[in-house]
Amino acid sequence: MTPELAATVPVFDSHFHIIDRRFPLVENQGFLPDDFTCRDYLQRTAGVNLAGGAIVSGSFQALDQSYLEDALATLGTDFVGVTQLPVGVSDDEVLRLNGLGVRAVRFNIKRGGSEGIEHLDRMARRVHELAGWHVELYVDSRELPGLAPMLVGLPAVSIDHLGLSATGLPALLSLVERGVRVKATGFGRVDFDVAGALRDICRANPNALMFGTDLPSTRAPRPYRDDDLRLILDTLDLDLARKVLCRNAIEFYRPASSHTLD
Repeated sequence: MTPELAATVPVFDSHFHIIDRRFPLVENQGFLPDDFTCRDYLQRTAGVNLAGGAIVSGSFQALDQSYLEDALATLGTDFVGVTQLPVGVSDDEVLRLNGLGVRAVRFNIKRGGSEGIEHLDRMARRVHELAGWHVELYVDSRELPGLAPMLVGLPAVSIDHLGLSATGLPALLSLVERGVRVKATGFGRVDFDVAGALRDICRANPNALMFGTDLPSTRAPRPYRDDDLRLILDTLDLDLARKVLCRNAIEFYRPASSHTLD
């Protein structure tokens, strides 16, 4: 696939982080990331035909909302937020954040910094009922068999970074067949052939897969590169690639009445 075509296909970046030391950061497992501001993000993606994206709270941001509020205001209404919240968050706060563009709660099972997994079922149902939000999990797919009975009963779920592990791919695919979404992100984090996994997930459910850059790829063994986007176009037929690069995420993050897309 030519770089020229890759630059013209609309992309909804379903997973990236904004890191800005004007707002609180919390050391996680001895790690603090370098800054990656809204300006840095837009410069790095200048060659991408961005249709919007999802700003995802990282472990190092814990339960802070101030950075996310600023990033959403800066990047504009084509972008949404994925936050981390305490189980005791008020209904009013959920609805306030919804009004600012937040659309999901993240549970960071791998790194921490979020609410505990024991609260996942209750929170997932509550935020979906209140605001139509889904939940996102940063989890090694080897843990999915134990979580599957709960996950398949939740209103809407996505799993980060293709589930990370080859050993857990069968469990991930089983969940995909039952409606769980998967982020095609963090290709440098996984221990398997990405192209094969992309094909398998799309065969299980062509609506499941959502591309994201994972910028700035904090702690990834191999950071995001533009070839990751082109891999989608090289691996899948163009109609399916358009779904993975944009349409699936648009439909997941935004009400159908709120967007139009060629």
